[in-house]
Amino acid sequence: MVPRRKPMAIARRISLFEREVTVRLSPVGVDVLFGAGTLLTEGDFAGDRYCGSTMITIDLARTAATISDPIDASTARRVADLVPGDDHARDRARKIAIGAAARTAGCALADPTVDVRARAVGHQLHLDLDLEASRRQR
Repeated sequence: MVPRRKPMAIARRISLFEREVTVRLSPVGVDVLFGAGTLLTEGDFAGDRYCGSTMITIDLARTAATISDPIDASTARRVADLVPGDDHARDRARKIAIGAAARTAGCALADPTVDVRARAVGHQLHLDLDLEASRRQR
């Protein structure tokens, strides 16, 4: 025996607005995170081509006085998911990677490309920035 279907409800009033919830990183929050990071950079030339890597480790506990969100693994995972798609975060990471690579290379670099990857380990955020560039010709 097939159960009887309930009749559909009649809509007497409708909303003028569709709602969508989005979560993004705040630009100021990104600045706080990057300010709390520690850097580890390595790289070298192969001919005139420079290849290097910079890791930024951000312990969210260091931001507890400034950040109102919970300082836990869940927040770190959410940030790690959002960083690669966030323009401001990618731009900050790119500038840091280029500056660190230029210091390591000991010269100016041209046409740098930076690949940004992020992962969370507990309440820490690890950003891996792989950079390739050419030696800048004078």
